[in-house]
Amino acid sequence: MRQVVLFIAMSLDGYIAKEDDNIDFLNQVERPGEDYGYAAFQTTVDTLIWGRRTYDKIQSMNLPEFMHKDKKCYVLSRTQTGQDENVEFYGGDPKDLISSLKQQPGKNIYCDGGGQVVAALLQENLIDKLIVSIIPHLLGSGIRLFQDGRPEQNLVLTRSNTFPSGLVQLWYDCVKPAD
Repeated sequence: MRQVVLFIAMSLDGYIAKEDDNIDFLNQVERPGEDYGYAAFQTTVDTLIWGRRTYDKIQSMNLPEFMHKDKKCYVLSRTQTGQDENVEFYGGDPKDLISSLKQQPGKNIYCDGGGQVVAALLQENLIDKLIVSIIPHLLGSGIRLFQDGRPEQNLVLTRSNTFPSGLVQLWYDCVKPAD
């Protein structure tokens, strides 16, 4: 069965970006030849879910090529509809999208934020695994990865990795409530 996996980085104090969507703090752990397992993780997924602000941030980076051409990409948006050359915009209930995707054959489904998307998926208990890379930096304020108001949820630590850069990566399975 396909799983929804959050693979994301945050500051030690829980932020994924500054208020202005600046993510420059992530650069402090860049090391030649080190991708923190990202390439290996990418082989396990064939579908991607982003929020519109995250997609807009990626687009603003002016990368030479869209980084996920080999995947089906959905952008959750209340305002944009249709599709562009890279993604399909989805304005419906995320629960319906996830349910539909899980019924289709394929690899896992990669969620890469942002905060509102993570909150919406956690609210409905739709995330199966969390892979959170903690950057050794205190941002002080910004966009929180885990927003208030979500239901309580048990997690099981399945793996932890430490790296010379100071980055710590935590892998958790989400415990689903009994029906």
